[in-house]
Amino acid sequence: MKKNLGITVALGVLLAGLAAFFLWQPSPPKPAPTPVQVQAPLPPPPKPEVSQVIETAPTPAPLPALGDSDHLVLDALAGLIDNKTLLSIFRAERIIRHIVATVDNLPRKRAPMNVMPVKRASGEFITADKEANLTISPRNAARYSPYVKIAQLADAKKLVELYVRLYPLFQQAYEELGYPQLYFNDRLIVALDDLLAAPDIKEPVRLVQPGVYYLFAEPGLEERSSGQRILMRIGSSYATVIKDKLREIRQELKLHMREKKVENAR
Repeated sequence: MKKNLGITVALGVLLAGLAAFFLWQPSPPKPAPTPVQVQAPLPPPPKPEVSQVIETAPTPAPLPALGDSDHLVLDALAGLIDNKTLLSIFRAERIIRHIVATVDNLPRKRAPMNVMPVKRASGEFITADKEANLTISPRNAARYSPYVKIAQLADAKKLVELYVRLYPLFQQAYEELGYPQLYFNDRLIVALDDLLAAPDIKEPVRLVQPGVYYLFAEPGLEERSSGQRILMRIGSSYATVIKDKLREIRQELKLHMREKKVENAR
């Protein structure tokens, strides 16, 4: 039983984009304090004309209430990861809600840090050279190795089977996020496809620093989605690992989906 629960935890991480743990701005010099501004509500994702509905099967045991599911996930995490360093990556509260919010944000330009299901990668963002030759240092990728290791260990078929079993909790969290007429699985497919569409960038990755934050030097890259910018930062070898796993997951998802025409889609 613990083995299956452990896979469930890995499922949560991978279905958060398999890279939500990288979704952080590079560590900049500390700026002077500025007044806090209230962020405008995010626009809802478009309603698809054809919805990709997950076919859920009867579960062998009742699922916990969404608000009571953290204990199950944390127990599963302990059964999966016999390593305190890796265990410390995960946040301990509102795990499914954080996964759902992260999936919703990955295809957007920005994503709030306070809804990530895992903690920020340790250490500072590492650059090489300066000014016109500023690049991401090859040493920076090592900061992400624990997260990539979790992705490598995940079995896509088992992950998706468990996702199907737990889908009612993901759907409930998505409805509570503000989308009562939409399916979370549709948004998950959008997030996966967006990540897979990230350009393959070869090292060295050139940067500029016009202000506080580092930006991509190549025109247009900084305008891409949060999820795609993640994969462009972590290094080409790690990005390949993540994309390969995402393709496996998407292929397995297709086996559990049926199309449902959406009325009044336009």
